[in-house]
Amino acid sequence: MQLKRNLMFMVLGLSTLAVSAQNTQSSGQATEESNTTFKPHWYMQVQAGAAETVGEASFKDLISPAAALSVGYKFTPLWGIRAGASGWQAKGKWAVLSDSYKFNYLQGNVDATLDLSNLFCHYNPKRFFNAYMFLGVGVAGGFNNDDAVALNNAGYDMQYLWSGKKIFVAGRGGLGANLRLSKHVSFNLEVNANVLSDKFNSKKADNADWQLNALAGFTFKFGKSGKKAKPVVTYTPEPVVETVVEVKEEPAYVPAPVEEKKEEVKPLTENIFFKINSAVIRSSEESKIANLVAFLQKNTEVKVSICGYADAATGTQTINLRLSKERALAVEKALKAKGIAADRIVLDFKGDKVQPFSTNDENRVAICITE
Repeated sequence: MQLKRNLMFMVLGLSTLAVSAQNTQSSGQATEESNTTFKPHWYMQVQAGAAETVGEASFKDLISPAAALSVGYKFTPLWGIRAGASGWQAKGKWAVLSDSYKFNYLQGNVDATLDLSNLFCHYNPKRFFNAYMFLGVGVAGGFNNDDAVALNNAGYDMQYLWSGKKIFVAGRGGLGANLRLSKHVSFNLEVNANVLSDKFNSKKADNADWQLNALAGFTFKFGKSGKKAKPVVTYTPEPVVETVVEVKEEPAYVPAPVEEKKEEVKPLTENIFFKINSAVIRSSEESKIANLVAFLQKNTEVKVSICGYADAATGTQTINLRLSKERALAVEKALKAKGIAADRIVLDFKGDKVQPFSTNDENRVAICITE
């Protein structure tokens, strides 16, 4: 029970540190990483540390060595899959005995991984602290259970005793963090819990057996995990207005009338920028709405086109398409509230398929152009 509490405190501490580190990153000034897009890649983890098989003995009596070797593939900024082998030694103990007994096991695992840093903050390949969580399943093979067999032969009834080799199915989950040392190498910390059959430690307890691990090691990335996004340059040509002057044929002594040229109305463009994952117009953007309203009130025959966008480095295409629509609708609603008629507003949204600006933050925008 003491190890369970310690593991819980480690998990809470790791989660708090992850959120704190990401808040620090996001509160700093924008860097060139905002122009980098994610690239799927393989990685390998080598870990070693300590394990405890939860039992009725004290915490220190059931500590044993543990190790793990895993290979993973990260196919989006958030999601990945990892397969590997872990294990080494496990221990058990009777409450009335002074000596514990030990056995060995090797467990194959398949885990689904979720990048917590990219989930709560933008993707940044140069971030120092990168937290993750995982859930998975495994198959453990136990062997070298001679100590338990000897105790049973000595008169201690091991109701779930097994000898030779034994297979167990396991469920598992945990938290980890990679501390970036270089482009391809990170120092790794991980805590995980594995739940197995009550027969794992040969003792009948009428509940599942738990194997808890605290590991440290290194993560090695293969290939490039990000690539520089090509800047997107958009150009909106100004409409060309042709002025035609008609000259009527009149007698030579009658001067030809000259038509007055209409004053050319130059189009107005306002970019309404939004916060990440938001469609709420900020107070800092209200002046741009006021400019649009004043222009449309002055030029009553002019219409305005509103097109919403979302940045491609955050979220999914489905989420970003909805978000870009909500941003365009938010600007339309603000114009209508100021008295602009609905038939003067043309609405469109592009999601993250079109990136009008070179940086991710600028692409959280609704671009308004009068015509």
